[in-house]
Amino acid sequence: MKTVASLDVELTVEERNLVRKVLFIAQKMSYFILIVFKLSVAYKNVIGARRASWRIISSIEQKEQNKGAEEKVTISKSYREKVTLALLFRVKKFSVCIEFLG
Repeated sequence: MKTVASLDVELTVEERNLVRKVLFIAQKMSYFILIVFKLSVAYKNVIGARRASWRIISSIEQKEQNKGAEEKVTISKSYREKVTLALLFRVKKFSVCIEFLG
């Protein structure tokens, strides 16, 4: 609005209202973009850690399977399933947040 005021141009009431509406929309959009950015960073942090855990557990499970250590395979498989459920739960939570924003 300061930029428009410094132009030394006389605006009609309609033009001033239009400028206000455009500035209001721009402000709301920047706020929305900031929220989406923060959510994406949070998603990356939460999901990234669990995906890394899942990959490590899967690797251990495969190595133990190749060795023939069935007891350790069962333990690692059970733990991998827990991590998978945690991942699915987190993804579902974030999708609800995104639907709320959309």
